[in-house]
Amino acid sequence: MRIGELAEATGTTARALRHYEQAGLISSERTANGYRVYDELAAVRVRNIRHLLAAGLTLDDVRVFLPCLDGDVAAVPPSDAGLRVALDRLAVLNERIAAQTEARDRLEAALRERTHLLGP
Repeated sequence: MRIGELAEATGTTARALRHYEQAGLISSERTANGYRVYDELAAVRVRNIRHLLAAGLTLDDVRVFLPCLDGDVAAVPPSDAGLRVALDRLAVLNERIAAQTEARDRLEAALRERTHLLGP
């Protein structure tokens, strides 16, 4: 299937697919006129990539899951490496949330000191 067909079948964009290909997560063959052509298994792989991205992982994180991207990623127990990547990503997200919460609290306190907009 061509890139537009794969994008439609997986609910993504051609741009995202080119990005996944550049990252080494999917591959295509080229026709004589330069069009990208993907096999049917690419749709499964793209859906799995999107599932992992939606869970908060990055494309770099997803590389660890390459051996199982052609199956049902959600149904298979994660490998030790996959668990390690997920735990590391969770720690990063928690650090970012904590930093943002602190920034919000500082801003809120500063506004309270200087205005009556936020109430008591």
